Amino acid sequence: MLQNYKPLGVLLTLIAVFFSPTLLASNGGAMDLTSHGIGYAALLVFGIAYCLVMLEDVIHLRKSKPVLVAAGIIWAMIGFYYTQNGMSHEAEVAFRHNLLEYAELFFFLLVAMTYINAMEERQLFDSLRAWMVNKGFTLRNIFWLTGILAFFISPIADNLTTALLMCAIVMKVGGSNHKFIAIACINIVVAANAGGAFSPFGDITTLMVWQKGMVPFADFFQLIVPSAVNYLVPAIIMNFFISSEVAKGDGEVVIMKPGALRIVGLFLVTIFFAVMGHSFLGMPPVLGMMTGLGLLQFFAFYLRKTHKKRYDKAIARTKDVKEHERLRNLGNGAPFDIFGKVAKAEWDTLLFFYGVVVCVGGLGFIGYLGMVSHAMYADPAFITWANVLVGILSAIVDNIPVMFAVLSMEPAMSEGQWLLVTLTAGVGGSMLSIGSAAGVALMGQARGIYTFGAHLKWMPVIALGYAASILAHLWWNADLFTH
Repeated sequence: MLQNYKPLGVLLTLIAVFFSPTLLASNGGAMDLTSHGIGYAALLVFGIAYCLVMLEDVIHLRKSKPVLVAAGIIWAMIGFYYTQNGMSHEAEVAFRHNLLEYAELFFFLLVAMTYINAMEERQLFDSLRAWMVNKGFTLRNIFWLTGILAFFISPIADNLTTALLMCAIVMKVGGSNHKFIAIACINIVVAANAGGAFSPFGDITTLMVWQKGMVPFADFFQLIVPSAVNYLVPAIIMNFFISSEVAKGDGEVVIMKPGALRIVGLFLVTIFFAVMGHSFLGMPPVLGMMTGLGLLQFFAFYLRKTHKKRYDKAIARTKDVKEHERLRNLGNGAPFDIFGKVAKAEWDTLLFFYGVVVCVGGLGFIGYLGMVSHAMYADPAFITWANVLVGILSAIVDNIPVMFAVLSMEPAMSEGQWLLVTLTAGVGGSMLSIGSAAGVALMGQARGIYTFGAHLKWMPVIALGYAASILAHLWWNADLFTH
């Protein structure tokens, strides 16, 4: 997922652009405009747009707006130049290539977001939160439970949703213990990002790598040990700074709405369709995801038709006055609306993703993404260090344009190296609170408690986990680097 603010983002984004490979669409007939006025203008437009993205929290301008406009301007300049030279078809084909790549990812993410929103509306996550708060665990237990759950939920959901859910638990049990809340939030961010790195569904970057066909679905799970190392190294160290006092619950009980667990089952079936369709039928994963969305719509129809009747029966059976009133309120409430869940998708994120893909695609078509790619990936001895650098950049610059640029070149790398860059891009953002969507979201949720400075104090420990996870991957998956 995406972050709102990145210091030095413009400079390092441009570095990522210069050090990244060319798009496939730029092959065959594309003209080199890197030293042309249009090329310089495109860089300037993209730089200004990214500045506005970084300042979102200051000027309150949604991050999707500047990149959408920048994408239009960059490709308008490309189209004008190619039309003047009688090559408008080449520019059109290149743009359509980028649009198709985005469209597949867009619908995939839209389905995933819809399912997560449906689970949230059915109070699945609220029920889990209330259960944990009231079990009488110690703060140290909560520290480990929220971290472990974040690690294992984020591969199925996404790291942003997972982090917000776990942070809500920490805020409930932490109360006025700001030290515990801050450390627990750091632990959640690291765990959510690490968990998302070993699954195609855990992060947009891993989804991009899978959709591009660089790594088969099952092989992503080769990263589970390096990802676990990335989480456990800082968690074990931070554990010694957590109090063993018993957490206090508020007695809140949240009951899941009808169909919550069945929606989870449908989501797993949808993932199965996407994986099997891609692995055995050679179809894009989005086909299985959209089929799964159709199944969710059928189930939504069933929930709407049985909504009133279900609660009327429950009301007739209960003798408790409070429960009677609660059920009556639920029965009189709005039934399950599937299109309401679609509407609540993170549209700003989806549109921002479009702008990034199209902008970077335009810069690649101009020729900038290929300028220094030879220096980064031509020397086999430097490939590992280049992929480690991608992770460091992702702590400062958004990991999506960086990963998209790397994927665009399709450098000749072994599967071990593709998994390495997937790992580093996924977990590198944990080193700074602004380095991932999870970190940015938690700074807002635990405002004034979990801060940039609080996270920065633990950066050496998190960096140690980053280095350890890379070494673990080089050792655990050594056979994947030889072919």
